[in-house]
Amino acid sequence: MKKIQLVILLGWAAVAGYAQSWVRINQLGYTEKDIKVAVLVSKDRIHCGHFSVVDATTHQSVFTSRKVQAFAAYAAFKQGFRLNFTAFKTPGRYYIKAGGIVSPVFTINNGIYDGTADFVLQYMRQQRSRFNPFLNDSCHTEDGFIVYHKDKRKDSTRIDVAGGWHDASDYLQYLPTSANAAFQMLFAYMMNPGSFGDAYDAAGKKGGNGIPDILDEARWGLEWMVKMNPGKEEYYNQIADDRDHRGMRLPNEDTVHYGPGMGLSRPVYFISGKPQGPKYQNRTRGVASSAGKFASAFALGAKILKGYDPAFAAQLAEKARDAYAFGKKYPGNNQTIPFGAPYFYEEDNYVDDMELAALALYETDRKPDYLTEALDFARREPVTPWMGADTARHYQWYPFVNLGHYFGARQAAGAKEYLSFMRAGIERVKQRGGGNPFLMGVPFIWCSNNLTVALLTQISLYKEASGDHQYDELEAAMRDWLFGCNPWGTGMICDLPEGGVAPRDPHSAFTHLHGYKISGGLVDGPIYGSIWDKLIGIRLYKPDKFAEFQSPLVIYHDDYGDYSSNEPTMDGTASLSYYLSKMQAAAHAQTALRTDSEGAVIGFPGRKVYLVFSAHDKGEGGSYIHRVLKQNRVKASFFFTGDFLRTPEFRPLVVQLKKEGHYIAAHSDKHLLYNDWTKRDSLLVTKEQFKNDLESAYKTLGGMGIKKGQWFLPPYEWYNKAIVQWAKEMGLTVINFTPGTGTNADYTWPEQSNYKSSEQLLDRLTKVAEEKGLDGSILLIHYGTDERRKDKFYKQLDRVISLLRSKGYEPDRLP
Repeated sequence: MKKIQLVILLGWAAVAGYAQSWVRINQLGYTEKDIKVAVLVSKDRIHCGHFSVVDATTHQSVFTSRKVQAFAAYAAFKQGFRLNFTAFKTPGRYYIKAGGIVSPVFTINNGIYDGTADFVLQYMRQQRSRFNPFLNDSCHTEDGFIVYHKDKRKDSTRIDVAGGWHDASDYLQYLPTSANAAFQMLFAYMMNPGSFGDAYDAAGKKGGNGIPDILDEARWGLEWMVKMNPGKEEYYNQIADDRDHRGMRLPNEDTVHYGPGMGLSRPVYFISGKPQGPKYQNRTRGVASSAGKFASAFALGAKILKGYDPAFAAQLAEKARDAYAFGKKYPGNNQTIPFGAPYFYEEDNYVDDMELAALALYETDRKPDYLTEALDFARREPVTPWMGADTARHYQWYPFVNLGHYFGARQAAGAKEYLSFMRAGIERVKQRGGGNPFLMGVPFIWCSNNLTVALLTQISLYKEASGDHQYDELEAAMRDWLFGCNPWGTGMICDLPEGGVAPRDPHSAFTHLHGYKISGGLVDGPIYGSIWDKLIGIRLYKPDKFAEFQSPLVIYHDDYGDYSSNEPTMDGTASLSYYLSKMQAAAHAQTALRTDSEGAVIGFPGRKVYLVFSAHDKGEGGSYIHRVLKQNRVKASFFFTGDFLRTPEFRPLVVQLKKEGHYIAAHSDKHLLYNDWTKRDSLLVTKEQFKNDLESAYKTLGGMGIKKGQWFLPPYEWYNKAIVQWAKEMGLTVINFTPGTGTNADYTWPEQSNYKSSEQLLDRLTKVAEEKGLDGSILLIHYGTDERRKDKFYKQLDRVISLLRSKGYEPDRLP
């Protein structure tokens, strides 16, 4: 209790001279390597030239910096400052002190994201319809009866579509948001499988079932989507309508009647491709926006669930193909239905959905036509239109992130173009937010937090696909915004962190009527004051604790009565699963690296295996290696000497490898032997020689448009502690092959006593995989070898990749 009181005291104290000033931070904390920026905001005219990081236990300053950036008036504040303490990496608990103002206490620790991706699934389970595991009761089991069917004889007939998730704090259910949620969770697992646990069964009740919880949750949505697509060209888009909004009640206590003789059955809206709505009509012009969402979720579900349920996966694959064909046949947008009020999801785009559908189908079917069609769709909407805009209608451009661009960037054809699309969108938002201390360029429309998560996702994926780190600070700012570095100093996810300032009174019957927590739910988020003033039925039920931080520009209320800024949404919450799982995985990659006695990294955590190729004067295997990697859709890492890079015949393929997303780095410039073979501590080069040689290599790489990365593979894979330290001082981390894997012996030829044939190398690798495992291993294969070796091991690359995948490993480039 005393610790909590201290956090509050430190967060809200106003000191003479700096009255009406606050320091905002990420309440969840920071990993050691995170970009770390606090924001000082003030209602007074103040000056801030430096700040300190203070140990929360000893109250002693441990870091002082003058890295301060000033900003003009924004929102409720006359002045703001960005306080950058990225250079401070020591784990512990601290607070920021700037001009007498102190921040809440925060943590620096690489474990802060552990379990967060699973944490948000609590809200997803609470949103389940048919059986709700949180309430341990059933609800909406009578869904539903058909309306707007093209065959009028089917109108008002029953159809079993019970299941899925309630959309938000009302109990409507929408295909667009549910399909996006299912895809987002499948994608999160695909990208970061090690970040998810198994503590719940398929019904959402406690007790593992051998399947990661996120896949159980995604399947819950997919099974409902199968019901919403009972036959070819028969798709449904929505269950219930705004007649639902007749007072707050728990879902298992719903008594709303939608028609005489229908009991508690709710209307199920058929996708007709035409405008619908009795009083306020939507602007539907086709089916492709919904058909594309069906197709992409089904296709990715088929890929991810194949190992768990082949029959269900096959069903999903077939439905994905049908849905994609349906979308191509009837292009155009399909919107949700307004009934008695003018509010609905006004989705106006569809090519993004079809792009993603084509690329997701390519993941399962490998048909080149999908790639051609996807790129055509992508060129028609290269940037999701909300990015850089000041406003948009409700869900006008949805989904808020185009994940198709990332899948496209993973392909050799069109990768550069897809990356340019991703970068252009990020750049637009960056430019819009560059003038405020939070770097916030997201428009404050309804569900602005969902847009913030979308931007975070796009920056993260763009960085992964391109290796471009220019948006790292913007990414950190958007992440920190969600955890309290915003004008109100509050997190935007219910109970995360549980001891911090976060939504406590969200717009939800669970909390308002019964005091049930809805942990993990992402609330709508800040909204323009001009929008809030015009919304129907909003009132605050208690004094506004954030009153002094509200402004005509933007408001946020932690109050049950504000459904516009404080209502959790199912799709926004699901969209968090990728980024939180990525942050957990990245943090563990920092802490769980395996190193050898000299300090070089020789392995990583997780189930990936990292393929590394090196070359100095031999390069005859390049074309073959490139072809096999491309055929298997595998990215790898390549280390080349400066001499190799300056050889005209080798350069074009190196440039092509970089364009396709492979990691390219230096293997020194002249392939020097750094230290004695028998006396490892005995150096053969000076520090200056080492530095000059390496700088020459990176200069050559730079001339080819290749930036300096993190990893360095020394020549001959031979080094000592001094070399590792010298590399570190140049911002590099020395890596080497994982001992025992054996593939590095492919340089040998028959006349040598240590010669190993390709079959021997494969046998050894297979044995290691079966007996010890290859988790996080680094496999070294030479890009070219001596002419005396006719049995080229790189020609076994396809077999190596197949072996790894058969053992449950995914080959990849260095992280």
